[in-house]
Amino acid sequence: MEMEQICGKLSIMGTRGCDEFLNKVDTWLKTWSGNDETTLIHPQYIRFGTGEAKVVINDSMRNHDIFVYADVFNHGVKFKMYEKEYPMSPDDHFQDLKRLICSFAGKGRRVNVIMPMIYEGRQDKRTLRESLDAAISLQEISNMGAENIISFDIHNIGIQNAIPMCSFDNVHPTYQMIKALLKKIPDIAINKEKLMMISPDEGGMNRCMYYSSVLKLELGTFYKRRDYTVIKDGKNPIKAHQYLGKPVRDKDVIIVDDIISSGESVLDVARQLKSRGVKRVFIFASFGLFCNGLKKIDKAYKDGVIDQIFTTNLIYRTDELRSREWYTEVDMSKYVALLIATLHQNNSISTMLNQVDKIHKLIEKLDENGLLKPEYRGTL
Repeated sequence: MEMEQICGKLSIMGTRGCDEFLNKVDTWLKTWSGNDETTLIHPQYIRFGTGEAKVVINDSMRNHDIFVYADVFNHGVKFKMYEKEYPMSPDDHFQDLKRLICSFAGKGRRVNVIMPMIYEGRQDKRTLRESLDAAISLQEISNMGAENIISFDIHNIGIQNAIPMCSFDNVHPTYQMIKALLKKIPDIAINKEKLMMISPDEGGMNRCMYYSSVLKLELGTFYKRRDYTVIKDGKNPIKAHQYLGKPVRDKDVIIVDDIISSGESVLDVARQLKSRGVKRVFIFASFGLFCNGLKKIDKAYKDGVIDQIFTTNLIYRTDELRSREWYTEVDMSKYVALLIATLHQNNSISTMLNQVDKIHKLIEKLDENGLLKPEYRGTL
């Protein structure tokens, strides 16, 4: 009770479509506290026939420590407008996030926003006369009273400069990805003679360098050769991927990226690696959008181009995707629950953001060949 008075009552809520993930988070929090009282609040999202909307909260939020989870890329949620049904776009979800914050009417003690994949995160810089949507959206959330914003694997961390007076944390699912790989692929050897990290482009080098450093593996990269005379879908199309790095023949490789959108780029990289004699191709991506469907991925798997794709459950995944043999879902609910619990108690999350110690403890479970020791198999 004393902690509750200091920190405010913990309340967690989400934009539409986040129930499954937040139920897992709530279960972890109840397990750790030994208390069966839920932390979840269930807002009402009301749509009028014109498509206009409002959010209603029937619980008191006075002095609550509020955590809002917003998956703005959940296209599995639909709404009706003029008797027609439409999937919700990122714009629709972002408007609901603002409505949700507005519904507190400033009564909460503190408002924290967890947005796994930043709204308009790829529209983060200006090269022509164009909008800067990522910066504007973050300023809107901050101006509405959000004190902390947490996101994962941000495309360009420089967007935090738009809100210099607001706490902004960028989290990486590195440990969870490695753990999922060892669990799914028991014969994977974590040593530089048999495994190599690959960045699909120059923009992902920092992400891939972290993996290669903590796992003590070699690193290779591709750079994208673009046609700057053409603009297609708002960007210059890629003409070819050029490889830079040591030979990959007879090795397993892990391609690390933040997003799989259509999948065409990462599949092209995988094909080039296979042509160079790679044994197996595994793909780590924090967010699997698969905007153009799964047919091309299915064919690549059938043709032996890829062996497994790992993405987190931080955003919406279709049942079709989750049923695929080539797909592994990396559960982040425990980590998010720990972030929430730590912030709620006014403690620093700095040590949680640096996962080197946890990764090294995981590596200690490997034998001299880099394979998971038999006594640890099935325990991860």
